[in-house]
Amino acid sequence: ALQAMMEGLQVLTLEDVVSEADIFVTTTGNKDIIMVDHMRKMKNNAIVCNIGHFDNEIDMQGLETFPGVKCITIKPKTDRWVFPDTKSGIIVLAEGRLMNLGCATGHPSFVMSCSFTNQVIAQLELWNEKSSGKYEKKVYVLP
Repeated sequence: ALQAMMEGLQVLTLEDVVSEADIFVTTTGNKDIIMVDHMRKMKNNAIVCNIGHFDNEIDMQGLETFPGVKCITIKPKTDRWVFPDTKSGIIVLAEGRLMNLGCATGHPSFVMSCSFTNQVIAQLELWNEKSSGKYEKKVYVLP
């Protein structure tokens, strides 16, 4: 938040925007960032997801045990939770877990394997050429 403020962006609390925003993304690594009381105040079909370090940033237990709440699976890892009193709902991605892992399509282990392989090959190249002066201290695109 401090960095955003220093860049001139407007920084507000969740309570200030909970009824106005369309998408909520937690990135803090802290527990209990978005609670069920926040979710009840969100716009209909607001999207809630987490890319923080842990899967406890969103109060999924509070949501799952809220009296009368209904979960409708839209597609795998995309659920719409409807509150009984308002009939409005929110869309939760990856069951509140890390969305970049839970909502990945394709073969995430294959993608990770390719990424790690590229890193190892690049490290080997740097090691083999460490004395040659071939590489300056800058960013290079892998061939």
